[in-house]
Amino acid sequence: MGMASEFREFISRGNVVDLAVGVIIGGAFGNIVKSLVDQVIMPPIGWVTGGIDFADLKLVLKPGDESAKIAEVAIQYGAFINTLIQFLIVAGVIFLLVKAINSVRRQEAAAEPEAPSAPTPEQALLTEIRDLLKK
Repeated sequence: MGMASEFREFISRGNVVDLAVGVIIGGAFGNIVKSLVDQVIMPPIGWVTGGIDFADLKLVLKPGDESAKIAEVAIQYGAFINTLIQFLIVAGVIFLLVKAINSVRRQEAAAEPEAPSAPTPEQALLTEIRDLLKK
């Protein structure tokens, strides 16, 4: 089997296609959440906190010097706060999505008639005795 046919077989599996679609949609969803956090959620929080832009918050360890072309060394905890809020939003949405899917699955399972359960050993023995007595 050649490399091309193995690759074609690999790609044609449903799981690979589903994964690719999930990654693409996830990337787009990430951009939506980033926009939501940066442009909708953080401005009012910054306004309430006195005009603080969380993305600009940092702890400077070593100041930079543009004339000497020395880069600033800083811990950018404000950007981390933004990223943390983005993560919490994505996690919340995924939680609600999984919860909704599980709810639909439970409703479908409840709608299906239950299969008759197997007789207990006592019932099987009693049935056997009944059948022997009939003979």
